[in-house]
Amino acid sequence: MSLNLEEKKAVVAEVSAEVANAQAIIIAEYRGLEVGNMTVLRRKARESGVYLRVLKNTLARRAVADTPFAGLADQMVGPLAYGISSDPVAVAKVLHEFAKTSNEKLTIKGGAMANFVMSPKDVAALATMPSRDELLSKLLGTMQAPIATFVRTLNEVPTKFVRGLAAVRDQKQTA
Repeated sequence: MSLNLEEKKAVVAEVSAEVANAQAIIIAEYRGLEVGNMTVLRRKARESGVYLRVLKNTLARRAVADTPFAGLADQMVGPLAYGISSDPVAVAKVLHEFAKTSNEKLTIKGGAMANFVMSPKDVAALATMPSRDELLSKLLGTMQAPIATFVRTLNEVPTKFVRGLAAVRDQKQTA
Protein backbone atom coordinates (compact mmCIF):
# COMPACT_ATOMS: atom_id res chain seq x y z
CA MET A 1 0.00 0.00 0.00
CA SER A 2 1.53 3.23 -1.15
CA LEU A 3 1.34 6.34 0.99
CA ASN A 4 0.71 9.79 -0.41
CA LEU A 5 2.97 12.70 0.45
CA GLU A 6 0.89 13.93 3.41
CA GLU A 7 0.76 10.46 4.95
CA LYS A 8 4.52 10.09 4.55
CA LYS A 9 5.06 13.45 6.29
CA ALA A 10 2.78 12.34 9.11
CA VAL A 11 4.70 9.07 9.55
CA VAL A 12 8.06 10.89 9.56
CA ALA A 13 6.72 13.40 12.10
CA GLU A 14 5.41 10.61 14.36
CA VAL A 15 8.66 8.66 14.24
CA SER A 16 10.72 11.85 14.69
CA ALA A 17 8.75 12.61 17.86
CA GLU A 18 9.55 9.13 19.19
CA VAL A 19 13.22 9.48 18.22
CA ALA A 20 13.44 12.83 20.01
CA ASN A 21 12.56 11.13 23.33
CA ALA A 22 14.54 7.96 22.65
CA GLN A 23 17.65 6.66 24.36
CA ALA A 24 18.10 3.77 21.93
CA ILE A 25 16.92 2.48 18.57
CA ILE A 26 17.29 -1.19 17.66
CA ILE A 27 16.63 -2.46 14.15
CA ALA A 28 15.76 -6.05 13.32
CA GLU A 29 15.13 -7.81 10.04
CA TYR A 30 11.83 -9.66 10.07
CA ARG A 31 12.08 -11.46 6.70
CA GLY A 32 10.01 -14.68 6.87
CA LEU A 33 8.40 -13.85 10.22
CA GLU A 34 4.75 -14.90 10.36
CA VAL A 35 2.00 -12.40 11.19
CA GLY A 36 1.07 -14.21 14.42
CA ASN A 37 4.65 -14.01 15.68
CA MET A 38 4.87 -10.33 14.75
CA THR A 39 1.67 -9.71 16.73
CA VAL A 40 3.22 -11.41 19.77
CA LEU A 41 6.34 -9.27 19.38
CA ARG A 42 4.27 -6.09 19.18
CA ARG A 43 2.36 -7.07 22.31
CA LYS A 44 5.59 -7.69 24.24
CA ALA A 45 6.98 -4.38 23.00
CA ARG A 46 3.85 -2.51 24.06
CA GLU A 47 3.97 -4.11 27.54
CA SER A 48 7.59 -2.98 27.93
CA GLY A 49 6.93 0.57 26.74
CA VAL A 50 8.79 0.08 23.46
CA TYR A 51 7.62 1.79 20.27
CA LEU A 52 7.83 -0.91 17.58
CA ARG A 53 7.10 -0.04 13.98
CA VAL A 54 7.73 -1.43 10.52
CA LEU A 55 8.75 1.47 8.29
CA LYS A 56 10.03 2.16 4.85
CA ASN A 57 13.74 2.72 5.21
CA THR A 58 13.65 6.05 3.39
CA LEU A 59 11.10 7.39 5.89
CA ALA A 60 13.17 6.08 8.80
CA ARG A 61 16.31 7.74 7.40
CA ARG A 62 14.45 11.06 7.23
CA ALA A 63 13.23 10.63 10.81
CA VAL A 64 16.74 10.03 12.21
CA ALA A 65 18.47 12.64 10.04
CA ASP A 66 20.03 15.44 12.10
CA THR A 67 19.67 13.45 15.36
CA PRO A 68 22.27 11.61 17.45
CA PHE A 69 21.02 8.42 15.74
CA ALA A 70 21.95 9.55 12.21
CA GLY A 71 24.81 6.99 12.05
CA LEU A 72 22.22 4.23 11.99
CA ALA A 73 21.16 5.17 8.44
CA ASP A 74 23.89 2.97 6.91
CA GLN A 75 22.32 -0.16 8.43
CA MET A 76 18.81 0.57 7.14
CA VAL A 77 18.64 -2.01 4.34
CA GLY A 78 15.98 -4.67 3.86
CA PRO A 79 12.67 -5.29 5.60
CA LEU A 80 13.23 -3.82 9.05
CA ALA A 81 11.28 -3.38 12.27
CA TYR A 82 12.37 -0.41 14.37
CA GLY A 83 12.27 -0.59 18.16
CA ILE A 84 12.51 2.82 19.80
CA SER A 85 12.51 3.41 23.56
CA SER A 86 13.57 5.80 26.28
CA ASP A 87 14.87 2.76 28.19
CA PRO A 88 17.74 1.30 26.14
CA VAL A 89 17.78 -2.00 28.02
CA ALA A 90 14.04 -2.58 27.54
CA VAL A 91 14.12 -2.30 23.76
CA ALA A 92 17.23 -4.48 23.51
CA LYS A 93 15.72 -7.13 25.82
CA VAL A 94 12.41 -7.32 24.01
CA LEU A 95 13.92 -7.79 20.56
CA HIS A 96 16.87 -9.95 21.63
CA GLU A 97 14.80 -12.34 23.76
CA PHE A 98 12.15 -12.66 21.08
CA ALA A 99 14.78 -13.40 18.43
CA LYS A 100 16.53 -15.90 20.71
CA THR A 101 13.56 -17.77 22.15
CA SER A 102 10.55 -17.39 19.90
CA ASN A 103 11.71 -17.11 16.36
CA GLU A 104 15.05 -17.35 14.62
CA LYS A 105 13.72 -15.51 11.57
CA LEU A 106 13.92 -12.21 13.44
CA THR A 107 17.55 -11.13 13.31
CA ILE A 108 18.98 -8.11 15.05
CA LYS A 109 20.83 -6.01 12.48
CA GLY A 110 22.13 -3.38 14.87
CA GLY A 111 21.13 -0.38 16.84
CA ALA A 112 22.17 2.99 18.11
CA MET A 113 22.36 4.99 21.27
CA ALA A 114 23.08 8.71 21.19
CA ASN A 115 26.14 9.16 18.92
CA PHE A 116 27.04 5.43 19.15
CA VAL A 117 26.17 2.82 16.53
CA MET A 118 25.87 -0.70 17.93
CA SER A 119 26.56 -4.04 16.29
CA PRO A 120 24.34 -7.07 16.96
CA LYS A 121 26.85 -8.19 19.63
CA ASP A 122 26.54 -4.81 21.37
CA VAL A 123 22.75 -5.15 21.35
CA ALA A 124 23.04 -8.64 22.88
CA ALA A 125 25.34 -7.28 25.59
CA LEU A 126 22.89 -4.46 26.29
CA ALA A 127 20.04 -6.96 26.53
CA THR A 128 21.83 -8.90 29.28
CA MET A 129 22.14 -5.84 31.49
CA PRO A 130 19.65 -5.40 34.34
CA SER A 131 16.77 -3.06 33.66
CA ARG A 132 16.54 0.47 35.01
CA ASP A 133 14.11 -0.60 37.76
CA GLU A 134 16.43 -3.42 38.88
CA LEU A 135 19.39 -1.05 39.00
CA LEU A 136 17.43 1.51 41.01
CA SER A 137 16.30 -1.13 43.52
CA LYS A 138 19.88 -2.37 43.94
CA LEU A 139 21.07 1.20 44.46
CA LEU A 140 18.36 1.82 47.04
CA GLY A 141 19.26 -1.40 48.88
CA THR A 142 22.93 -0.42 48.89
CA MET A 143 22.15 3.03 50.22
CA GLN A 144 19.77 1.67 52.84
CA ALA A 145 22.06 -1.07 54.24
CA PRO A 146 24.34 1.11 56.42
CA ILE A 147 21.38 2.93 57.94
CA ALA A 148 19.54 -0.32 58.70
CA THR A 149 22.68 -1.78 60.32
CA PHE A 150 23.13 1.37 62.44
CA VAL A 151 19.51 1.23 63.62
CA ARG A 152 19.84 -2.47 64.55
CA THR A 153 23.02 -1.66 66.50
CA LEU A 154 21.33 1.17 68.38
CA ASN A 155 18.35 -1.07 69.14
CA GLU A 156 20.64 -3.75 70.56
CA VAL A 157 21.73 -1.57 73.56
CA PRO A 158 18.29 -1.27 75.22
CA THR A 159 17.48 -4.88 74.26
CA LYS A 160 20.57 -6.15 76.12
CA PHE A 161 19.70 -3.91 79.09
CA VAL A 162 16.16 -5.34 79.28
CA ARG A 163 17.49 -8.91 78.99
CA GLY A 164 19.92 -8.20 81.83
CA LEU A 165 17.14 -6.84 84.04
CA ALA A 166 14.98 -9.86 83.23
CA ALA A 167 17.85 -12.19 84.18
CA VAL A 168 18.35 -10.36 87.52
CA ARG A 169 14.60 -10.52 88.18
CA ASP A 170 14.51 -14.26 87.44
CA GLN A 171 17.57 -14.82 89.65
CA LYS A 172 15.93 -12.96 92.59
CA GLN A 173 12.65 -14.88 92.14
CA THR A 174 14.43 -18.26 92.28
CA ALA A 175 16.47 -17.24 95.39
